[in-house]
Amino acid sequence: MQETDADLSNTLRQLWNAMLRRRWWILLPACAVAFSAILVSTLLPKKYRSEATILVEPQKVPERYVIANTTLDITDELHAMTETILSRTRLLQAIEEFGLYAKERSRLAPEQLVELMRSNIDIEPIGKESEGKQVNAFMISFTGDDASVAQQVTSRLTSMFIEENLKSREQQSAGTTHFLQDQLEAAHAELNQRGQKLRDFKMQYLGELPEEQQGNLGILSGLQQQLQSTMAALNRAIEHRTLLESLISQYRNMAAAGAPVAGAVAGSSPLEAEQQELGRLRGERAQLLSHYTARHPDVLKIDRQIAEAEALRDDLAKARKASEGEKEQAATASGGAQGGTSSLAQLNSQLEANREEIANLSQEQKRLKSQIEQYQSRLNLTPVREQQLTDIVTNYDLAKENYAELLKKKTESELATNLEVQQQGQQFRIVDQPSLPAKPSNTDHIKISLGGAAAGLALGVGLAFLLETADHSLYDEQDVSRRFGIPLVVSVPHLPSPAEQRKRPWRTGLEWFAGSILVMAVALAEFYVYRRG
Repeated sequence: MQETDADLSNTLRQLWNAMLRRRWWILLPACAVAFSAILVSTLLPKKYRSEATILVEPQKVPERYVIANTTLDITDELHAMTETILSRTRLLQAIEEFGLYAKERSRLAPEQLVELMRSNIDIEPIGKESEGKQVNAFMISFTGDDASVAQQVTSRLTSMFIEENLKSREQQSAGTTHFLQDQLEAAHAELNQRGQKLRDFKMQYLGELPEEQQGNLGILSGLQQQLQSTMAALNRAIEHRTLLESLISQYRNMAAAGAPVAGAVAGSSPLEAEQQELGRLRGERAQLLSHYTARHPDVLKIDRQIAEAEALRDDLAKARKASEGEKEQAATASGGAQGGTSSLAQLNSQLEANREEIANLSQEQKRLKSQIEQYQSRLNLTPVREQQLTDIVTNYDLAKENYAELLKKKTESELATNLEVQQQGQQFRIVDQPSLPAKPSNTDHIKISLGGAAAGLALGVGLAFLLETADHSLYDEQDVSRRFGIPLVVSVPHLPSPAEQRKRPWRTGLEWFAGSILVMAVALAEFYVYRRG
């Protein structure tokens, strides 16, 4: 332990002796480098940095009422605006307006001036997404040779960002509205086309459409009932014609035989048969009324049959009454021939009317059968038309839905555009106005001067170490023992001459004085730098 302490003491003593011997090699480089650093720091050009902070304000109207058209993230939007604002044209205008880079214009091209100005502009978002936050503010700064000009340029940049934000959002929203308007017009044209196709289809196949199926069934049922009624009326008319032809034949035969016709007509069975048929129909009507009302179709149908039967009965009764009258007239010889002739003419007239009725009923029967066939054909084609109509209606509904959706989107886009025009949407607002820098921002004179002093001291120590390493001189007994590795028995002390003894105090004093002056000069220079910076 004692040997270790002795070695450490010897080492420290040797270092101290070496520093004393090389004191000027340490002091002079340290002072020279320190003065050089101070001089360089004072000669460096001054750069002033002006800063402004812009806050991103959300839209003032709640989004549940108006949804903005611009969905671009603020970081991407800020990047796009930066590319626009820092374009070559705008920066050259700013350089000319504020007279920037007057010294550099003579040796730099316009493109180089633009790049130089871009390097002096810094745009830094505040609240980055990597930290789990959305960008809600950003800082704009400009570094220039003059503090006032730097402030003016920063103010212009902030104004450009605010104006560009309003302009870009309004243009983007208006562009969205214009695009939706074009799409809406195209959708409206398609909707009209689909609607016209649907109308043409319905007009072309009118009566065969699915929605008309129930109506066709009702009409077909009514036509079938009419056909049945017409066929029944036709059968009765044919029976009436047979009766009339029989009566006329009897009249003619009896007139040819000269006998009265009353007996032949009085017991005519057609009238009795018709009365029996009328009784049967009335009985059926009574049974139907026990179950249905008087407006029921079956009751109305049998009412028509009863009316037709009553008409036929009346005709037969008239014919019988006419025959009986002819019988009474036959009792008188003078008036018999005239009565028979009148009854026969009346029967011929009724027969002619009956034939015309039969012709009309036959024509009506053909017409009804044709209509029944037509409606049956429509009913048969209804499934085919339903399939065709389904495709057309589906396309029409899709076009209508697309049009309604586009109309809704266009209305919302117009609201969003009005929101941007009235500056109620997302905006940039200046929170911190562009600052007027009071001191340069590019150079720290204190750091440069202190760094120069430290570097000079390191340089001096390095030079002293190199010189000490290259020097093989022996200065004391320890050097001799260390050099030769043997103990020193005899030593010769240093014997200065009287002149050397007289000069030593002066020399030592001058050295201390010169060193003190150098150290004080460096200290004063550092203090000046500190006060100035």
